[in-house]
Amino acid sequence: MGSVPRDEPSGVSLSRVAETDQRPPGREVLHMLAPQASDCNTCVVYGDDVGQSLLDQVEDAERELRAAAEADRAGGPDGSDADLQRYFDEVIAADQKIEPRDWIPEAYRKGLVRQIAQHAHSEIIGMQPEGNWISRAPSLKRKAILLAKVQDEAGHGLYLYAAAETLGVAREELVQMLLDGRQKYSSIFNYPTLTWADIGAIGWLVDGAAIVNQVPLCRCSYGPYARAMIRICKEESFHQRQGFEILYTLANGTGAQRRMAQDAVDRWWYPSLAMFGPPDTASTHSEQSMAWKIKRFSNDDLRQRFVDMCVQQASVLGLAIPDPDLRWNAERGSYDFTDPDYDELFRVIKGNGPCNRQRMAYRHRAYDDGAWVREAAAAHAAKRRAEAA
Repeated sequence: MGSVPRDEPSGVSLSRVAETDQRPPGREVLHMLAPQASDCNTCVVYGDDVGQSLLDQVEDAERELRAAAEADRAGGPDGSDADLQRYFDEVIAADQKIEPRDWIPEAYRKGLVRQIAQHAHSEIIGMQPEGNWISRAPSLKRKAILLAKVQDEAGHGLYLYAAAETLGVAREELVQMLLDGRQKYSSIFNYPTLTWADIGAIGWLVDGAAIVNQVPLCRCSYGPYARAMIRICKEESFHQRQGFEILYTLANGTGAQRRMAQDAVDRWWYPSLAMFGPPDTASTHSEQSMAWKIKRFSNDDLRQRFVDMCVQQASVLGLAIPDPDLRWNAERGSYDFTDPDYDELFRVIKGNGPCNRQRMAYRHRAYDDGAWVREAAAAHAAKRRAEAA
């Protein structure tokens, strides 16, 4: 498989003003401003501060999953269509988990396949924007960290494809639907990574948005999806730490480094807001998905949580969120903010973003280049089956 294509213009080396990888001494970078710790919500993600962190919520969801697995579910269905539906509805209402052995409505199955497959595709395509910076990271340590992160994303795709397979769809079928354009991936990965600071912005903003979106999925009504999300969310929290720390280092470096960090935040802020999907009034799937407890919060609720989380984190970074209308609304207890350009979101979803064609061309090439591996694995499996017969 060939190298990941670069997103930067030919002949331009935008990594030369990258950081020197020197960190301030003492406590964790996220809490360098100790006097302001009680007023800063960085630990709404990471813990060790005030209130319950998102990681605490993941731990709570994991305990609930174990309790649900041990609980008896009395009153099983008698086999009739009406009773199967009754039992399904009662399991959902009781906040228990639907498992692969259970009867499910076809619409529930199709909705889950669509969502889980899109999530899996996003993890795989999402390796590309960061993968093209592995060879250009400013130090060996940065290379190793970024390589590990990209490998994590591949693992996340594997967990999710495996969860989707429990719904009776083959992984090969899902991959083919992505290649044919019949399934989508997150629009955020159709934007270019022009500088090293973009890797920090992706970690802080893109992975931060993913955490806000995905932590509630740890309580998804479908057990295999919820269990996959437990590990994914724990690993994503480290990814966001990595991005935050890159931006902190750059923002406290030279003037050129600071300008590069701010430029990356300026470019990634609104696409990150768009990751939560269209507004609730234009969302096709949210209402039914919430009724089935596949998702727990609406697109607009999650977007608001993300903005509220980021504002004080930006103050720790010393970088500005590029929204002149961003201000605290005491009556709502949240920040007012400018919505992303939803027309742009729909253009990108339809294939007209800055890097859509490049991302899919590379995915096609990687799939074709890997054919011999799949063929060899299939031949080996067939040989083992023949020997066992």
